[in-house]
Amino acid sequence: MDDISTSTLFIALAALIFVSAYFSSSETGLMALNKYRLKHLQNEGHKGAIRVSKMMERPDQLIGLILIGNNLVNIGASFLAAEIGQRLYGDVGLAVAAFVLTFIILIFAEVTPKTLAALHPEKIAYPSSWVLNILMKILYPFVLIVNYITNGILIMLRISAKDRQEHSLSSEELRTVVNESGGLLEDKHQNMLVNLLDIENITVEDIMVPRNEIYALDINDDWKDLQRGLTNAQHTRLLLYRDNIDDAVGFIHVRDALRLLSKDDFTKNNLLRAVREIYFTPEGTSIITLMQKLQQNKERIGLVVDEYGDIQGLFTLEDILEEIVGDFTTGIAVYTSDEVEEQKDGSFVIEGSANIREINKEMTWDLPIDGPKTINGLILEFMEEIPEIGVCINISGYPIEIIDVDDNKVSKAKIHPPETSSND
Repeated sequence: MDDISTSTLFIALAALIFVSAYFSSSETGLMALNKYRLKHLQNEGHKGAIRVSKMMERPDQLIGLILIGNNLVNIGASFLAAEIGQRLYGDVGLAVAAFVLTFIILIFAEVTPKTLAALHPEKIAYPSSWVLNILMKILYPFVLIVNYITNGILIMLRISAKDRQEHSLSSEELRTVVNESGGLLEDKHQNMLVNLLDIENITVEDIMVPRNEIYALDINDDWKDLQRGLTNAQHTRLLLYRDNIDDAVGFIHVRDALRLLSKDDFTKNNLLRAVREIYFTPEGTSIITLMQKLQQNKERIGLVVDEYGDIQGLFTLEDILEEIVGDFTTGIAVYTSDEVEEQKDGSFVIEGSANIREINKEMTWDLPIDGPKTINGLILEFMEEIPEIGVCINISGYPIEIIDVDDNKVSKAKIHPPETSSND
């Protein structure tokens, strides 16, 4: 060692610090890789991704290799720094070398390269994997010895490196990924993906047209009234019933009714012959299950029934699609601006029949949706009685004032958003 010049020792020390920075950046870069993008690139045939994926199959061996190399290099750097310090400052130089080397390694071999690798993991991981692959073959016996000892310790702690779990994303985590993908996806596509993730929690009760809002025709009505109802219908399929909607006959397509009209063969008997069978589904059926059933049965419309067989509402395939892609520009939307009226104080007067999920979506609120489906139902469930006009309550942080009560139900209520309620 005495035969080696001090300048040569400085060069060797700088080289070791550079190698230490390589190991540090490689470790961070490999661990910071997006595993889903890595899988995608691997499927695309990216050589670096294929090489990294193979190495990541045994992360214990990869980490062992990197740490063996990094520690050997740092120990060598410490030895050279001590020699240089002693040559320049004698015994005091040992302390100076320890302090200076710690600072240099911290800045140039740890923080800087790891930060760079964390910001650009692919640019670091893929090239360095080529070198690590060679080192793995050279140092494999040492890596095996280290892993044998460390895995033995883990086994004593009842942890096996081979039994590591591949953590899949939950729907909530996937929703976070979609929400954080700003700039990568258009807003409408982002909303569609979020709606798809939410659809598993939506039932047919959430999207159906309530029983009292179903546009249907009584087949026992006067023939002229029946003709007028068909002529003024705003839907392509209409429900026909006898006397009571629970005695539903079936759906008639307006196209079929017009065909009968064109043939001057428009009678009640012929109208009933053109009626199509009703598809029923229980309330509480999930939207995903319902979509599968509609596809199997080639249906587009149906009725929702409760446990007693009473009709509770009507659903269409369009209602389900709107939950994914948003409201269509055509057709009659469930949510209308007439249901909500903004006040000067920042509150909103809302119809009691308004759907809570639609209100939450349009107003970006968070009213409870795990119970009643309408504002009226939410208030009645909370109070457990028919409220009087002027009564004020607070539901989930939303101050609510009863504005109007009609036919034993809340027809209008004033709701203050949480951000404005503190100023009232």
